[in-house]
Amino acid sequence: MAARRSYGSYNDGCASAHALDLIGERWAFIVVRELLLGPKRFLDLQRDIPGIGPAVLTHRLQDLEETGIVMRTSLPAPARVMVYGLSEWGRGLEAVNTALSIWAAQSPRLPFEADMGPDTLVLAMRAHARRLPEGGPESSVALKLSDSRDSEREPVEYLATMTTTGSTVTKTTVVGAVDAVVNSTTRAWKAVIIGGASLESEDDIAITGHQHAVQMLVDATKL
Repeated sequence: MAARRSYGSYNDGCASAHALDLIGERWAFIVVRELLLGPKRFLDLQRDIPGIGPAVLTHRLQDLEETGIVMRTSLPAPARVMVYGLSEWGRGLEAVNTALSIWAAQSPRLPFEADMGPDTLVLAMRAHARRLPEGGPESSVALKLSDSRDSEREPVEYLATMTTTGSTVTKTTVVGAVDAVVNSTTRAWKAVIIGGASLESEDDIAITGHQHAVQMLVDATKL
């Protein structure tokens, strides 16, 4: 049965207005954002979106499923759990998230002190990622982020690759040979990527390998 929406359609022929019909309800786009790097269980989403209750999360997921943005699937054995992921069409919303991030970074009221989850912080890096200057050495870094909001949660792993054609940061559990490994809390890493702090000033950042590679990552993805 379709979820009942708490608002009416704009009934406007503009595609932007239709987009707001689809993702404009409170929490809807935040749910989408949390799925941009891969599927998650209901409990994962509830943990990663502080402040959302289970009933509201259920309704938002139902709305997003109804519109074809989110899909529910079962992981094969031995996991055998239900996860929520974005459809191919839904994954196109990362471009919207990127545009919003670039636009809102200029806001004088951007809450720099507010915490961010690991995926959210990496999405900000992806939104502002830049290619290396021509002739520069390519580099790769394993990034392991511990959520400052939840000290009992296992670090989330990412692989960052910087090249002259572009820089990328992807979520992964398999990392091969890299130039450096970074272990950091989200609060410390955010201070560097968004707050402009230096790597040396943050006690909660530990680097193994070439620090120059990590600085290249910062330079390629900071706001």
